[in-house]
Amino acid sequence: MAEVEVAMDKSKSSSDSIQTQLQEEYLKSLDVAEEGQLVEGEVIQITSDHIFVDVNLKSEGKIPITEFTTNPKIGDKVSVILISKEGRHGEVIVSKQKADVKLFWKRIKQAFENHTPVEGFIEKPVKGGYDFRLSPDVTAFLPVSQSDVQRVEKVEKLLGVKSLVYVERIYSEGKINIVVNRRKWLEEEIERKRNEFFANTPVGTDIVGIVKSFTSFGAFVDLGGFDGLLHINDMSWGHVTRPKDFVHKGQEIKLKVIRIDPEGKRINLSIKHFTDDPWVHFEDKYHVNDIVTGTVTKLTEFGAFIELEEGIEGLAHISEFSWIRKIQKPSDVVSIGDRVECMILGYDLQAGRVSLGLKQVTANPWNTIDERYPVGTRLRRKVVKLTNTGAFIQLEEGIDGFLHAEDISWTRKIKHPENDLHVGQEIEVIVIAVERDTRSIRLGIKQLSEDPWYNFARTYKPGSLVEGEVSSVTDFGIFVRVPGGIEGLVHKTNLVENREENPDEALKRYHTGDKIHAVVLEAQPDKQKVAFSVRDYQKKVQRDELSRYMASEESDGSTYTLGDVFKH
Repeated sequence: MAEVEVAMDKSKSSSDSIQTQLQEEYLKSLDVAEEGQLVEGEVIQITSDHIFVDVNLKSEGKIPITEFTTNPKIGDKVSVILISKEGRHGEVIVSKQKADVKLFWKRIKQAFENHTPVEGFIEKPVKGGYDFRLSPDVTAFLPVSQSDVQRVEKVEKLLGVKSLVYVERIYSEGKINIVVNRRKWLEEEIERKRNEFFANTPVGTDIVGIVKSFTSFGAFVDLGGFDGLLHINDMSWGHVTRPKDFVHKGQEIKLKVIRIDPEGKRINLSIKHFTDDPWVHFEDKYHVNDIVTGTVTKLTEFGAFIELEEGIEGLAHISEFSWIRKIQKPSDVVSIGDRVECMILGYDLQAGRVSLGLKQVTANPWNTIDERYPVGTRLRRKVVKLTNTGAFIQLEEGIDGFLHAEDISWTRKIKHPENDLHVGQEIEVIVIAVERDTRSIRLGIKQLSEDPWYNFARTYKPGSLVEGEVSSVTDFGIFVRVPGGIEGLVHKTNLVENREENPDEALKRYHTGDKIHAVVLEAQPDKQKVAFSVRDYQKKVQRDELSRYMASEESDGSTYTLGDVFKH
């Protein structure tokens, strides 16, 4: 019995001890958690209307589910404000909404002091900027100049954008106002990403970017807030005229990093480097003197660029356009986009150059020119051009012969060819010389008939009498035109019979158009020169008269002396 009582006493003592401990813990918790204090609780129950949170008091706190933007899970930690440790019905009253406000301002103050970003979204445009929603109950002012790293052309573009921002100012004018800066955060983020890119992206890496904008020399690609350049020369191994023909704004494309410059913050990108350089295989496909087909891609003053395949482009110099025509402008022969045949004249693999010729795919007409126009060929052709020294006569398309002024007439000195010929006139000519190497053909008109100088020399030997007309009078003599159009000179010394007579006085007796008789002194047909003498003519006449007189006297049987002759 005594043992039972002792046991009961022990049991009673133990129960009292546990109760005492619980009361002490409760009182202790009441001492720790003060009303109005921010405390942390644990979600222990969830109903359709409320969330129950254990805040280490005698009962759980009950929070309307509407105070949560997202529903928590059992075991989640929740910060609340302790409104009352014991309500009218003995329950613990807490508020998550008030805790959120307190936490929000604490976070805003710390963000301002520590220069750390906070999150929100651009809600609506206001004068000079935007309302930036930081919490369900608080908005900040975001100036438009600080809203983006680029100039904002359309304010609607940024509406709804979620972003981190820096708290620039907190001030009170009846209510607390907050000014935020998104641009500064974006710039730092871009710089961070760029530095990370330079640190972790070696040349040759394949990356993905979005085409952002175009320039005349290529396209800028957004690589995540910072740009890389896709140069026009790195879009294709072939000829690129417009960047927009290869990529489109807003297009996501795969690129290869080909150059990086951390100091200059430059990144060069390529899409052509995903394929081999076609020049590596050039000699497998092309050889000198090959006839190939290509597309004209560009015209310059000095020739045409022709693309044989993507990445292989050659130049046909204007001098290689035609065998026979002098081309003034490449556009006179070809146009951009034309498909043309040409010959490979040479190439330089290191420089990536090919020399092409258009004329080489056709026969050179000058190679057979002497077969088509042998010396002695008579032709009727048109004058196409006059010069100071002669005329060009078109023989066929692109091939002209030259008629020199000295080959127009045997007997006349042609000083101005335009006095005898005019452009478009059809004349008869003869081929007198063909020089294939220098590509020249000499034509003549006078050669159509026999050289009258040789005819004259054969007909009129020295001492022969001629009759002619004075064609001109000079200080040194007179020129006389005789039959055949030949002009010869009577030197003034050959106008007088004796030395006593003054030649200059004798020269004054002659005028253009006078008919005279003379004797041929000398004929040089190769030099087109003939010399006449009036004096010798007069002497010859006297000798002939003397001979006739003497012959007549002999027939009469009379005797005479030289003095008798001169008496007559």
